[in-house]
Amino acid sequence: MSVPRPPRGGPVLAALATAQFLVVLSTSIVNVALPSVAAGLDLPPAALSWVVNAYVLAFGALLLVGGRLADVLGRRRTFAAGMTLFAVASLAAGLAPNAALLVAARAAQGAGAALLAPAALGLVLLVFPPGPGRGRALGVWGAVSGAGGAAGVLLGGLLTDLWGWPAVFHVTVPLAAASLAATLALVPADPPAGGSVDWTGAVSATGGLVGLVYAVTAGNAAAGLAGVLLLGAFALRQRRLGRSARDPLVPSRLLRRGPVTANLAMALLGAVWIGLFYYLPLYQQNVLGHGPLEAGLTQLPLAGAITLASAVAPRLPVRASLVAALAALAAGLAWLARAPADGTFPADLLGPSLLAGAGIGIAFVHLTGLSARGVAPADSGLAGGLVNTARQLGGAVGLAALTAVAAGHAGPAGYRAAFLTAAAIAALTSLFTLTTTRSTS
Repeated sequence: MSVPRPPRGGPVLAALATAQFLVVLSTSIVNVALPSVAAGLDLPPAALSWVVNAYVLAFGALLLVGGRLADVLGRRRTFAAGMTLFAVASLAAGLAPNAALLVAARAAQGAGAALLAPAALGLVLLVFPPGPGRGRALGVWGAVSGAGGAAGVLLGGLLTDLWGWPAVFHVTVPLAAASLAATLALVPADPPAGGSVDWTGAVSATGGLVGLVYAVTAGNAAAGLAGVLLLGAFALRQRRLGRSARDPLVPSRLLRRGPVTANLAMALLGAVWIGLFYYLPLYQQNVLGHGPLEAGLTQLPLAGAITLASAVAPRLPVRASLVAALAALAAGLAWLARAPADGTFPADLLGPSLLAGAGIGIAFVHLTGLSARGVAPADSGLAGGLVNTARQLGGAVGLAALTAVAAGHAGPAGYRAAFLTAAAIAALTSLFTLTTTRSTS
């Protein structure tokens, strides 16, 4: 059952896109503030990394559950619960007096994001039916996603300089409240699809995903083995539930070739995307000597390229522009790898930033659309959860892999190795989409 399109689609999309902006913003805004967090709370490097990892793991591992709850309980209701948790956790993170409470608040923030993100995308897919309107809406979705990553770096430096590290968490609270209020006022309540949540499957899937990501980030083989076993048990349970006509967490009808390949490609894109936003500002500060605010300001061309490309993407043929966009992303990353240690932003970083940003914007919009192609309205929340899971966990695993590559090289060579590895991933993703995407799309 679908929700009638509200008469004011623009304000509805703005409210929901703000939620997506906040989800992406919270992944990147803390990066520039980490040295101040370490000094303020006296954190060693190992503990400091969990200020980032707690959010990423909770968000990525719980997205499937969030997507299923959005379908079972209703998207607007799940969105409201998730946004409330996200806002309260953001406030708590900025008030945290020690590392344990800060990490716990970040995990709660990630859990709230896992509820609200698939529900928000599910509402977009319900409000904007297939056609030009949905294409334009997904273009906006891609634009704010890209802008959120770049704005996080910019705001992180600015707010830390002006008011200290707690401000990077507190800034999201009024925006979250505004998005929640607007969504409740503008979006009609959608009737729940009914059914139940496979909590046993949810626990095994969440535990398996956490185990795999922790294994990559911490180099823990036992966690990796446990993750594989739990995911294997999850797959067997979903298959058994599907045969018995009960409610699996991931119904087999969503495992058709098109959405599966789109989500795999989205995971690879996430690895490159998050890696770029992590390593580019670090390269600028640690190699080129830029300050936090300067590093943030010079992310604006990258954000602008993502925004413009996302707006143009719905007007382009899907298969051809998707393959070309991923190839452009690979070329931009390879270009970045050639930047000298004494380079400048205009001469060595501006061009590749624009090229990579255009590739990200177009690829994100098309892969999001492909992941939802042919999905019934009743499954829109879960479809949103799947595509967000793919991007977030792909980013977590990809960033860990790029970090391992960079650690094997000294000085600027580590950054070049990370950019080259990311370029190779983007090139392989381009080839993958060329061979798996239908030529009629």
